[in-house]
Amino acid sequence: MSDEADCPKCKAGAPAWVMTFADLMSLLMCFFVLLLSFATMDVVRFRQMAASLKNAFGVQKEIVAYEVVKGTSVIAQHFSPATTEPTPLEEIRQTTTEDLPNLEIPEATKGDGKMSREEMAAKLAQEQQKKLEAEARKIRESLTEEIRAGKISVETEQGKIIIRIHEKGSFPSGSAVLNAGFSPSMKKIIKAVKNSRGKVLVAGHTDNIPIATEWYRSNWELSSARAVTVAHELLRGGVDPKRMMVVGYADTRPIAPNINAKNRALNRRVEIILVQDSYDPTQPDLTME
Repeated sequence: MSDEADCPKCKAGAPAWVMTFADLMSLLMCFFVLLLSFATMDVVRFRQMAASLKNAFGVQKEIVAYEVVKGTSVIAQHFSPATTEPTPLEEIRQTTTEDLPNLEIPEATKGDGKMSREEMAAKLAQEQQKKLEAEARKIRESLTEEIRAGKISVETEQGKIIIRIHEKGSFPSGSAVLNAGFSPSMKKIIKAVKNSRGKVLVAGHTDNIPIATEWYRSNWELSSARAVTVAHELLRGGVDPKRMMVVGYADTRPIAPNINAKNRALNRRVEIILVQDSYDPTQPDLTME
């Protein structure tokens, strides 16, 4: 019996290619380690590239804030542009972007220090009324002599400046022809109207005593004729006719009860109503109701 017959059979080992593969992987790992050791990183260029990618893909970032971020607005003075989220850390965190979108301001409730829409409207109306009063003050200053003489009065009411031309010194009784001595006062009124804004409503009024003459069949004709006379003076003075409207009310809009001669004299008048741009003079409530 030979020695080969007596030798036990060896167990099968790993395939032959495994050793070659292991050597190849080792060589590749050493190669990339050497490449990394030789390489240098430009930090500035890397940050620029990262920022460019962030802007391109809209990546949001998270910032640390020591208090809730607040914005400033003409309308509301305290509000947060984004919703804060609770975190396990003892700090306030809030997500944001580089370019914040348009923020919606919620309606404020009473007692929270914000301004509601009603309060905003009231504040705007108050500012407009101040401008109206300032304009009326200038008109009063230009007509000081006439106001002291009782020929003219100037008032403000709901976005309107009312220049009242009383019958005293302006029109003869029962007539629609202006007195010759009223011409200087009329020139001052024309200047004030030309410097004003908005529509110009010329309204004639009488007392409640009926009139029936050759020229005027009723108070309607007399009030309308006086309003037209004043309107013609304004047109001759250069007031734009597109701004003007003429109406006669007779005795339907008294400013005082027609119970005595003094009150009836107050009701005999022509009113030049300077209606601001935000009002419509064609509506009934804007014509001295």
